[in-house]
Amino acid sequence: MQIGSLTSFAVASLTALLLAGCGGRETRVETGNREQIFHLGNLSEPSDLDPHTVSSLQDFQIIVGLFEGLASYHPETAEPIPGVATHWTPSADAKTWTFHLRPEAAWSDGSPVTAHDFVWSYQRVLSPALASEYAAMLFCLENARGYLAGEVTDFAEVGVKAIDDHTLELNLEYPVPYLPGMVAHSIWFPAKKEAILAHGAMDKRGSRWTRPGNLIGNGPFVLAEWKPNQIITIDRNPAYWDAANIRLQQVNFYPIENSSTEESAFRSGQLHATVTVPQSKISVYKNDPERAHLLWQHPQLSTYFYRFNVERPPFDDARVRRALSMAVDRQTIIDAVAQGDQVPAFNLTPPNTGGYESPAIIRHDPEEARRLLAEAGFPDGAGFPEMELLYNTSDGHRALAEALQQMWRTTLGINIALYNQEAKVWSDTMREGNYDIARTGWVGDYLDASTFLDLMTTENGNNQTNWSHAEYDKLIEQSRTVIDKKERHELYRQAESILMQESPILPLYFYMNNNLQVPELKGWTGNALGIYPFNRVYLEATE
Repeated sequence: MQIGSLTSFAVASLTALLLAGCGGRETRVETGNREQIFHLGNLSEPSDLDPHTVSSLQDFQIIVGLFEGLASYHPETAEPIPGVATHWTPSADAKTWTFHLRPEAAWSDGSPVTAHDFVWSYQRVLSPALASEYAAMLFCLENARGYLAGEVTDFAEVGVKAIDDHTLELNLEYPVPYLPGMVAHSIWFPAKKEAILAHGAMDKRGSRWTRPGNLIGNGPFVLAEWKPNQIITIDRNPAYWDAANIRLQQVNFYPIENSSTEESAFRSGQLHATVTVPQSKISVYKNDPERAHLLWQHPQLSTYFYRFNVERPPFDDARVRRALSMAVDRQTIIDAVAQGDQVPAFNLTPPNTGGYESPAIIRHDPEEARRLLAEAGFPDGAGFPEMELLYNTSDGHRALAEALQQMWRTTLGINIALYNQEAKVWSDTMREGNYDIARTGWVGDYLDASTFLDLMTTENGNNQTNWSHAEYDKLIEQSRTVIDKKERHELYRQAESILMQESPILPLYFYMNNNLQVPELKGWTGNALGIYPFNRVYLEATE
């Protein structure tokens, strides 16, 4: 899923909100510890709370509190664990999967969650007018691709069937041994038919069904309040099947754009945890014995990268794209700018993703970068047109973009202008293909390299580079029929070699998750996918 979406908001009102409670009174964190109210920085104003249309990690963090799929993520390992389904059984060829739903699973209005809810939801995801960026994730179902394309008109022909109220059968086009990890993603979550249709058509995006009072979910929390650009509040859901074991009473999400503002709110006792740490403050926390315990660092299965719009000259030339990529000294940027112990990225897929290791194709090589640019017709940058790099509003993204800008100017003699947009506009701009270069990030949705490599197929709605390569698509399609992991990984390597030779993307680094959290916050362990389930999180009251 997309990572790092940020949005602008009224700084004055948010600052007032965050600093309320200062000046000798009990801080928001102290009150929250006592009352089991969790206050969390969450980077961005969500684009929506519809599990079938969101694509950013920050939106997903809220949605996992409101909805639950057939499986959930283990909070530490990210391996699939039971959710609405108590267990599942695959056929010998891993092409038919049967999920057994718990009878006590309920919607927040008390009505039962059934297998029919999942069937209807998957039809919604595959409805062309919904234009879900993640619809391709369901293409493993028989005839799902054809239904979305309009080639199959009867949804009964798609490989999902409610055997009875509590038994769901998924019939696949090809074996997917890692399917339980996939169905933990929000695109596979159920949505309540009546709640959606009360506010518009099945396939209408952005309707009011996701607003407080309208949203009916099946997760451990319910949506209580949504003040745009200020706060989202979710309350404990008494109808949740495991409500007796949910200790938090409430979670509050604050869309704080500026990492320094978020860190200040944390220091003043207004947040239990942040999602970011200002780049300049990471070493400060690490080297301060009294504050080092507040900094949490763990590798995340995600990649920070830039997209090239390959339909815009000169980025329609792979030599130009490779030249810009090879001119970037990633380690210097990490050491001098990012400062978060990230790992330089020369490919899309992070190291050891489900045991897969990427081939080494791109490297830092200024001389080769200059040669490629000259070969493409721009010796020492002469004649290179005016181009722009788009980033979503953030002091950190700006600093990284400025570092690339300087390296390209120094090494290649070209000047790339920079501009920023708030998260929703930035996301729409990339989806519309209205950019030259754009920064983005991707966090894995499950523990297999296909969660990254599928991203760059022609049909994937999250590709957004306009890059298409028949052989790449063929290799990825072929990999889907292979159960043997070693054989599948070899196909992945061939595909990723093509990807990086073509370089429609410029990988910068693999993420190291850096965040701050108070010691009273328990069960907030994090995992390689950067997903923090709330089910076992609680706050330890201080004396």
